Amino acid sequence: MTKLKKAAQEIDIASTIDHTLLKPDATQSQIIQLCAEAKENHFASVCINPTHVKLCAQLLKGSGVDTCTVVGFPLGATTQTAKVLETQDVVGLGATEVDMVINIGALKSKNYGAVLDDITAVTEAAHEGGAIVKVIIEAALLTDEEKVIACQLSQAAGADFVKTSTGFGPGGATVEDVALMRQTVGPDMGVKAAGGVRTLQDALAMIAAGATRIGASAGVAIVKEANG
Repeated sequence: MTKLKKAAQEIDIASTIDHTLLKPDATQSQIIQLCAEAKENHFASVCINPTHVKLCAQLLKGSGVDTCTVVGFPLGATTQTAKVLETQDVVGLGATEVDMVINIGALKSKNYGAVLDDITAVTEAAHEGGAIVKVIIEAALLTDEEKVIACQLSQAAGADFVKTSTGFGPGGATVEDVALMRQTVGPDMGVKAAGGVRTLQDALAMIAAGATRIGASAGVAIVKEANG
């Protein structure tokens, strides 16, 4: 057994993966296949666009696989009111995890109160419906100082995770960003690495840096590699 495979089995790599399909042209048959793969491999969740939440929640009921969706995606530039309504809508449809995008422009403008209010409002709406929140900071657009501030604001807002990327920005997860995020939030908050994680080696590197969840469209390939 290779060192990679042994490490993957010790971690139970499948249980860290959000099996992801966020392409705008995803079809219903592809979503059904995604859910079947998630159940077969015992992934943490499927991560899909809001329009597919109701179907996924029905398909995954009783499986132990969560239904994860996105809010304010992928730009984060919608209003706070819109994000809250979207959150309430998807939770009502069966989402148990909500990955929201911060107001990136507000952060870069140093309007930290607006960013905090945005995250807090979504987090409160999600928690009221029993869902957890992962805050997408879109690290590729931020300086290291801004990444730290985004993580601190997410933690202050009561969110459950910080997440590196949408997968639609100029870059995805890096080991350096994950390590910085983990250092900032400490040991108790979740850190999700997403965007460009395609191999077992990629996933294990992110986990070693401090990630507790991996967002990947290549989840099946990663688990097959782990199982040989």
